[in-house]
Amino acid sequence: MLREKFTAELKTAMKAGDKRRVETIRMITAALKDKDIEARTSTKDVTEEDILALLQKLVKSRQESMAIYEANARPELAAQEREEIAVISSFLPQPLSEEETAEAIKAAIAETGASSIKDMGKVVAALKAAHAGKMDFGKVSGLVKAALAG
Repeated sequence: MLREKFTAELKTAMKAGDKRRVETIRMITAALKDKDIEARTSTKDVTEEDILALLQKLVKSRQESMAIYEANARPELAAQEREEIAVISSFLPQPLSEEETAEAIKAAIAETGASSIKDMGKVVAALKAAHAGKMDFGKVSGLVKAALAG
């Protein structure tokens, strides 16, 4: 589904003459082709969840670059990264709010029967399965740890 969306959006951006959007979507499709090539060596196909994780990784990379550019007084390059983040984020599902994230964590803990920090992996795996692309799992793991420790 996302693959078709990338193709359709690329055509639309090309017709509109939106150079930044065209470049960013081409970068996404190139990263996706790399992922496809990587998947050929294993028996696993690239799933929608894998594509969402790839998009999140691309956003995170752009955010890090933007911070570096801003710290080094390069506002034009930071603006370019900001524009790319906006394009990539348009393909991601709407992230969960803090309240929705807290509720999802509570539900995952109840679902997995987790009782201590040793069960953290089960909880995070359940969250990844249910909410791929909607959470920043770097932050969520800390929240899960706090919930299990508390």
